[in-house]
Amino acid sequence: MPDWLNIALRSIGALVYLFLLTKLIGKRQIKQLTYIEYIVGITIGSIAAFMATEMDGPIFHSLISLTIFAVFPALSEWISLKSKWYRDIMEGKSTIVIQDGKILENNLAKEKLTSEDLLEQLRVKNVFRVADVEFALMETSGELTVMLKTEQAPVTPSQLGLHVPKAKAPQTIIMDGKIMPIPLAAIGKNQVWLETQLKRRNKSVEDVFLGQVDESGNLYLDYMSDAGSNKKKTQIEETYETLKQCLKDLEQQANAEQDSKLQQKYKDNAGKLEEILKQIQPRYKH
Repeated sequence: MPDWLNIALRSIGALVYLFLLTKLIGKRQIKQLTYIEYIVGITIGSIAAFMATEMDGPIFHSLISLTIFAVFPALSEWISLKSKWYRDIMEGKSTIVIQDGKILENNLAKEKLTSEDLLEQLRVKNVFRVADVEFALMETSGELTVMLKTEQAPVTPSQLGLHVPKAKAPQTIIMDGKIMPIPLAAIGKNQVWLETQLKRRNKSVEDVFLGQVDESGNLYLDYMSDAGSNKKKTQIEETYETLKQCLKDLEQQANAEQDSKLQQKYKDNAGKLEEILKQIQPRYKH
């Protein structure tokens, strides 16, 4: 077998085996890794590289080594779930660095943090005065948890006795120029409604990069033209086109209405809207 083919097969095998081992270890962000997981990750990478390029030794030696290093953190995590003593040794403990607006310098030194490091992490939390902090804790993940003093904390609706409706996540109904039928049905809308909304903006589904509907029913569209050669329409252009479509709808409704009084109201409103369009038309470039 040629050397290049042997290296290629070993590399593919190493990648596949690393993927399987990573699934075994579990998924964490880099900042959430324990000391052992961090060490094991570096070592596994080195072994995998050796496995892919070293053609003299048998490949199963590297596989055995990889397996041992991968099983250890999984076993260590299982033991941590059973023993707090072991968990404290392997993962460490959270450290109080600010209490009642006072920096605890000794604890800060234990975490090997300078005052600049502390201030930087506070700024990340939108806190700029140490005196405003009631309690700050350096977590084992390296994140700083901050609790502001009561008088500095943001006021919540419950503190004001206000009833606020439960917030709902927006539904993404268009992605990469394709309609997402399940989210669309979740908001009680159908494809006809969506196409009508797009028609009012002189757009098609293929023109939309991302479309979302919020809890109030407002439709937000981000167009493909943002990243392409087509010029994105300005707000006044979109407003003009929307009003123009509304004028057509009013005229059609007036023609279809049997009640003469309602028909006249539609015509009157259409006339008012037409006047508005004439006023903003000079600002709109066709």
